[in-house]
Amino acid sequence: MSTRERESLPLRALRAVGQLVLFLLQVLAHCGPALARPRLIVHQIYNAGARSLIIVMLSGLFVGMVLGLQGFDLLQRFGSEDALGIAAALSLLKELGPVVTALLFAGRAGTALTSEIGLMRATDQITAMQMMAVDAMRYVVAPRFLGGVVAMPLLVAIFNIVGLLGAQLVGVQLMGVDRGAFWSQMQGSVELNDVWEGIVKSGVFGLACSSIAVHSGYTAEPTAEGVGLAATRTVVASSVLVLLLDYVLTAFFL
Repeated sequence: MSTRERESLPLRALRAVGQLVLFLLQVLAHCGPALARPRLIVHQIYNAGARSLIIVMLSGLFVGMVLGLQGFDLLQRFGSEDALGIAAALSLLKELGPVVTALLFAGRAGTALTSEIGLMRATDQITAMQMMAVDAMRYVVAPRFLGGVVAMPLLVAIFNIVGLLGAQLVGVQLMGVDRGAFWSQMQGSVELNDVWEGIVKSGVFGLACSSIAVHSGYTAEPTAEGVGLAATRTVVASSVLVLLLDYVLTAFFL
């Protein structure tokens, strides 16, 4: 790679970020008018949220069970097995719940949003809407964006609940941790700031993943290969951005 090509990489990355930010501002400007058609938004919440429930609940269950096993093994070395509920709750609420759910959301709902909008672009549906003076940003992009933003915190809450049940199943039923100590110590140690951190992360991740998904679909090349590349780009970009934002938000709350 030549020196000129190496120098152009940061410029291309900066240009891509700028295009995404400008696109996000356009979508946000159309979110108000899109709220006038709540049925579209509810339908998109169903597509992005309800159809992701199975994978989110299964992943939450197994993540919670692994937390129960690993947490019990670690705490047993210090004679603090009863603190397993605290460890599981803080891990899920502050870190694993928002991050894992966002990665699952990007892989399932994000690619679905990108493919749907990209296929509309490839089959000239968006062009036809523009020729009929129908605002595609208002009727196509904004409802899907809002659906993803609203669905993400709900999915994170479900992931955390199922994860705690999985940790309780392993810790209490399998490892013999006292049930009362598991829940009482959790309730006594988890503070409002811990819950608030998870809520903020889930909202920010939903905003990031949804904006990348609709932007990739709306700007995809109108070909089958272009739609496939846009879906792949959605997963990669969303995953990297979620991990980056997770570090920034964690550092901010600490």
